[in-house]
Amino acid sequence: MSAPVSPSVSRVGVWLIGARGSVATTVVAGCAAVTAGLHPPTGLVTETPMFADSGLPALSSLVFGGHDTVDCPLPKRAEALAAGGVLPPGLPTAVRAELSAADREIRTGGPLPGDTRGEEELITAFACDLRDFIRRYDLARAVVVNVASTEPPPTGAALPPSALYAAAALRAGCPYVNFTPSTGLDHPALTPLVASAGLPYAGRDGKTGQTLLRSVLGPMFSQRALTVRAWSGTNLLGGGDGASLADPAAAAAKNAGKERVLADTLGAAPEGEVHIDDVPALGDWKTAWDHIAFDGFLGTRMILQTIWQGCDSALAAPLVLDLARLTARAHETGLSGPLGELGFYFKDPAGEGPGALAEQYAALRRFAERLRRAGAEPRGDRLARPGGRDAADRIEEQR
Repeated sequence: MSAPVSPSVSRVGVWLIGARGSVATTVVAGCAAVTAGLHPPTGLVTETPMFADSGLPALSSLVFGGHDTVDCPLPKRAEALAAGGVLPPGLPTAVRAELSAADREIRTGGPLPGDTRGEEELITAFACDLRDFIRRYDLARAVVVNVASTEPPPTGAALPPSALYAAAALRAGCPYVNFTPSTGLDHPALTPLVASAGLPYAGRDGKTGQTLLRSVLGPMFSQRALTVRAWSGTNLLGGGDGASLADPAAAAAKNAGKERVLADTLGAAPEGEVHIDDVPALGDWKTAWDHIAFDGFLGTRMILQTIWQGCDSALAAPLVLDLARLTARAHETGLSGPLGELGFYFKDPAGEGPGALAEQYAALRRFAERLRRAGAEPRGDRLARPGGRDAADRIEEQR
């Protein structure tokens, strides 16, 4: 963000993996629009009274950067999103300065086609980009958020791109959020590094539409003692996600979280599958349909059908901003390890926690109170800054 902030306010970096994608572009444009008072903070749970006085970094204090392997500038990407109805007309022009400032902080990711760099070289390069970003802006800390397209599950011992970026976040001493179903920190090779880093992290796979509804309806059936016989679903979507999820392996990784919510809330997974179809003409819009067969009193057979139509980028962007602010505050207060209290935002949450949305919201409310009670003295800055014996040094020694 290029908007000025008070010298007394610490700035916080938000480093986006997939920084030129639809979600990332909507995050940057949306943050600028809300900060400037052009639009209300609709969808931002962290802007509700529940988080008043919780010490979260102000939206105006956020500085954006990231990694990507494409070169379409953010202002141009925002114009395309506005043309598709994702962003309001005129918004790309109104926040062009903020989009351009963030675009200047996007570094080339990888591995690129024909890239000869090994895993260690890639991790080192990515971590250097992060450290440089923190140093140049004198940031109190930076949170890495993966919003890139879904990748297939890894095969063999090689680290997939999402795990390379996650390892770089650890090495740079940055908290990490995985908003995708990709591997990220969950690769077995990173387990010892995660344990030793002393950093908070959250994920996996943001809960924006169909699964959000499932986490509400599943408990309803269970609490009313209604027997769900089958639960099937279909997703129609375009854009980058539609293209990436046309890969059956990537779609399987995505669907695992959707099915897990039903197993958690119903006690067992019912019959039925979720199908994902790539419909390029839909662009950033998606339609999710669910067909639920259930038994009522005396075995009476009944059906519930739901249709969810929405824009994935507009649904995801406020959650990304929430998670960046919450994770940054957790880091500031000295919390480390999986932030299970943020399960409200995910299909497959890190750490322990309930699967029902109402229970997850209660856990989030308790987390807000925990942050509110936290001491005003920051304890996590040493982990985020280059220099000294910090988490980055300990990880370096283990490699």
